[in-house]
Amino acid sequence: MTLKLLAVTGTPGTGKSTIAKKLSLLLDYAYLDGNLLVKSAKIAKSYDKKRKTAIVDSSLFTHEVLKVRDIHSKKGFKGLIVDSHLAHFLPSKAVSACIVLTCDLKMLEKRMAKKGFSKSKIRENLDAEIFDTILVEATEKKHKIFKFDTTKITEKDIKNLAKQLKKL
Repeated sequence: MTLKLLAVTGTPGTGKSTIAKKLSLLLDYAYLDGNLLVKSAKIAKSYDKKRKTAIVDSSLFTHEVLKVRDIHSKKGFKGLIVDSHLAHFLPSKAVSACIVLTCDLKMLEKRMAKKGFSKSKIRENLDAEIFDTILVEATEKKHKIFKFDTTKITEKDIKNLAKQLKKL
């Protein structure tokens, strides 16, 4: 049996890693850091120096994630949580749920500044949040979407999300 795959996605700074790691503990699922996967599997096509970001082929990303899923399935895991701003590009037939994280723009700007993002990178990501870019892309992929605002998130909120996801 193929294990459940949950995609946790959102604009940088929305709390993907924090939420994904907590969900993996609450659900007893394996955790996959998409950024580490891109580096370790060497699936970046190129590097955009101006934007200081790797350009990743989403089909290669999908291929590598599904390989990891299959390995974890054979090891007896119940599920796999993929933490990446690219996770919503995974095919909907392979994903049990796509959790799209959002955040208040002022809070998001503070989080990105704290992470050391350049002003242009902050602007680019705020624009993506304003226009719901990731939510639109996830919808176009026909994912089962759970939209989750992380602005004032509590442990209880995360536990409630985990309860909803257990029902899948």
